[in-house]
Amino acid sequence: MPAPPYRILDPHVHVYERDPRFPFWKGNPTHPTDDKTPEMLIDLMRANGVAKTVIIQVRHYLFDNSYLLHVLRKYPQYFQGVCRVNPESPDAPEHLSELTQAGIRGVRLSPAANASGDWIRGPLMQPLWKRCEQLRVPMNILAPISRMPDIGALIDQFPDLTIVIDHMADCPVDRPAELDQLIALKRHPKLFVKVSHTWSLSRQAYPWMDAHEHVKRLHAAFGPQRLMWGTDWPVSLPHATYPQTLAVVRDEMKFLNEDDKHWMLSKTIERVWPFA
Repeated sequence: MPAPPYRILDPHVHVYERDPRFPFWKGNPTHPTDDKTPEMLIDLMRANGVAKTVIIQVRHYLFDNSYLLHVLRKYPQYFQGVCRVNPESPDAPEHLSELTQAGIRGVRLSPAANASGDWIRGPLMQPLWKRCEQLRVPMNILAPISRMPDIGALIDQFPDLTIVIDHMADCPVDRPAELDQLIALKRHPKLFVKVSHTWSLSRQAYPWMDAHEHVKRLHAAFGPQRLMWGTDWPVSLPHATYPQTLAVVRDEMKFLNEDDKHWMLSKTIERVWPFA
């Protein structure tokens, strides 16, 4: 495809490698048997016209962000980083402050749908969210659609905090009414949504048309200025190639006009993560 007259930015990728300097979290029942390195990602970016990306701390390292910081120091011209901190630790606000001083530009929380994620309603959230607001770093939320009311209750307490909801809150395509729980959060003007994981939500082959209906509704509710795409490479690889995760938004969502795509592929991401 001809290159658009703007730079494409990918706000959601992961990298990892089996390096003894950066051991995986021992509590993980399985560890990767291959590497997905920043060099591999840079090759994909160059081949697909993606200028810069935001690396999200991968679960393999849990709350040890050392590898992420290593990559950011090695390739500052390509990447920004979003860390993880332990949401059940009272030290999380201080940990976040230290990481932002080291160059981190966001934090991610991942409350599960079951009782193991009920910490999102607990007393440790207010100090962490307040610190995030003070530091002016985006709060990224990976959570199922059923957690959106809990997220909304916190957002209402911190109106100056930038929030990014990952992967359309993974709302199932066969339960479209549940998407209303995410759409209800449009009341918060600094909340953004990633229109990613269409490949995961869909029950069809590429271009995953059944998941486009979610995107249409989010587009109508939030406008393109608050939506952004994302590859979720390499998590996406069992379902989609890197080019497909870009092409599904750039080429296959026929309801998007060129201005919509300019926002979703570039300008919205710059609102949250300004790149040099």
